[in-house]
Amino acid sequence: MNLFGDSDYLEKLSSKGDPLERLEKVVDFEYFRPTLNRIFKYDLKNKSHGGRPPYDLVLMLKILILQRLYNLS
Repeated sequence: MNLFGDSDYLEKLSSKGDPLERLEKVVDFEYFRPTLNRIFKYDLKNKSHGGRPPYDLVLMLKILILQRLYNLS
Protein backbone atom coordinates (compact mmCIF):
# COMPACT_ATOMS: atom_id res chain seq x y z
CA MET A 1 0.00 0.00 0.00
CA ASN A 2 1.28 3.45 -0.82
CA LEU A 3 0.28 7.03 -0.31
CA PHE A 4 -1.87 6.97 -3.44
CA GLY A 5 -3.49 3.58 -2.87
CA ASP A 6 -7.00 4.97 -2.93
CA SER A 7 -6.49 6.78 -6.21
CA ASP A 8 -4.99 3.65 -7.78
CA TYR A 9 -7.97 1.62 -6.61
CA LEU A 10 -10.43 4.16 -8.00
CA GLU A 11 -8.62 4.23 -11.35
CA LYS A 12 -8.80 0.43 -11.60
CA LEU A 13 -12.47 0.45 -10.67
CA SER A 14 -13.17 3.18 -13.20
CA SER A 15 -11.35 1.34 -15.97
CA LYS A 16 -13.44 -1.79 -15.32
CA GLY A 17 -16.69 0.16 -15.65
CA ASP A 18 -17.91 1.45 -12.31
CA PRO A 19 -21.73 1.24 -12.31
CA LEU A 20 -22.03 4.37 -10.17
CA GLU A 21 -20.03 6.40 -12.68
CA ARG A 22 -22.29 5.18 -15.47
CA LEU A 23 -25.37 6.10 -13.43
CA GLU A 24 -23.99 9.61 -12.84
CA LYS A 25 -23.40 10.04 -16.59
CA VAL A 26 -26.84 8.78 -17.61
CA VAL A 27 -29.08 10.40 -14.98
CA ASP A 28 -29.24 14.16 -14.50
CA PHE A 29 -30.16 14.28 -10.82
CA GLU A 30 -30.59 18.06 -10.87
CA TYR A 31 -33.64 17.47 -13.06
CA PHE A 32 -35.44 16.20 -9.93
CA ARG A 33 -34.58 19.22 -7.74
CA PRO A 34 -37.68 21.34 -8.60
CA THR A 35 -39.99 18.40 -7.95
CA LEU A 36 -38.25 17.53 -4.69
CA ASN A 37 -38.39 21.17 -3.56
CA ARG A 38 -42.10 21.27 -4.34
CA ILE A 39 -42.78 18.06 -2.40
CA PHE A 40 -40.54 18.79 0.59
CA LYS A 41 -41.13 22.45 1.28
CA TYR A 42 -38.55 23.79 3.70
CA ASP A 43 -37.67 27.44 4.13
CA LEU A 44 -33.94 27.70 4.82
CA LYS A 45 -34.30 31.40 5.66
CA ASN A 46 -36.72 30.67 8.50
CA LYS A 47 -34.54 30.04 11.55
CA SER A 48 -37.48 29.17 13.83
CA HIS A 49 -37.20 25.47 12.91
CA GLY A 50 -34.11 25.15 15.08
CA GLY A 51 -31.59 22.37 14.86
CA ARG A 52 -29.26 21.59 12.06
CA PRO A 53 -30.08 22.46 8.44
CA PRO A 54 -31.46 19.58 6.35
CA TYR A 55 -29.37 17.55 3.96
CA ASP A 56 -29.58 18.43 0.28
CA LEU A 57 -32.63 16.82 -1.31
CA VAL A 58 -30.76 15.59 -4.40
CA LEU A 59 -28.15 13.99 -2.13
CA MET A 60 -30.93 12.21 -0.24
CA LEU A 61 -32.38 10.97 -3.54
CA LYS A 62 -28.98 9.55 -4.50
CA ILE A 63 -28.70 7.83 -1.13
CA LEU A 64 -32.12 6.22 -1.60
CA ILE A 65 -31.09 4.95 -5.04
CA LEU A 66 -27.87 3.47 -3.60
CA GLN A 67 -29.88 1.76 -0.86
CA ARG A 68 -32.11 0.13 -3.45
CA LEU A 69 -29.23 -0.89 -5.74
CA TYR A 70 -27.16 -2.50 -3.00
CA ASN A 71 -29.97 -3.72 -0.68
CA LEU A 72 -28.89 -1.49 2.18
CA SER A 73 -31.13 -0.58 5.06
